[in-house]
Amino acid sequence: MSDKEYPKPSLTADVVTFSLDDTGRISVLLIQRGKDPFAGRWAVPGGFCEPLETVRESAARELVEETGIRDLPMVELGVFSRPGRDPRGWVVSVAHVAILPANRRGEAKGGDDARAAKFFSIRLDERGRVGLTADGEEAGPLAFDHDEILARAIARLEASSDMLGPLLFGQPMSGEEAQRAIETALSRD
Repeated sequence: MSDKEYPKPSLTADVVTFSLDDTGRISVLLIQRGKDPFAGRWAVPGGFCEPLETVRESAARELVEETGIRDLPMVELGVFSRPGRDPRGWVVSVAHVAILPANRRGEAKGGDDARAAKFFSIRLDERGRVGLTADGEEAGPLAFDHDEILARAIARLEASSDMLGPLLFGQPMSGEEAQRAIETALSRD
């Protein structure tokens, strides 16, 4: 063991929560940040991990604190660690994907440091770029690197359709049926 001191990163957990809107399209739950950095911008719910909780426990806690949504199964999406992803310093995030049944969408409301919580319909352009709209409002660029996290979560949703599709649509289905349903529910320009 050497005496050298190593810098230590902060650890956060984020949760990309998909649901179906009234038209059967896939939407994502975002929060509007109430504090800097990125005050007023839309973001994926999440926040800093506490020392005595796992990253998954932190993700679940942050989802409840910022949106009021609890008791969702989560799948780990990946680690996001690009230098400069957070202007507050060296922050590494472990992102998760959760599926919220459509009949629970009314539970979502902004809380803690989130001004608002809102579902944004997802549309993909011909190049696969993500656009987000709610009530005629464009989300614009998301805070931090959350555009990248969301793009990876959409790719996971498509790649894991056999597992996530039945949760999203609330019914048993074959892998092929789930793949077709997800492709149809992702609005493409």
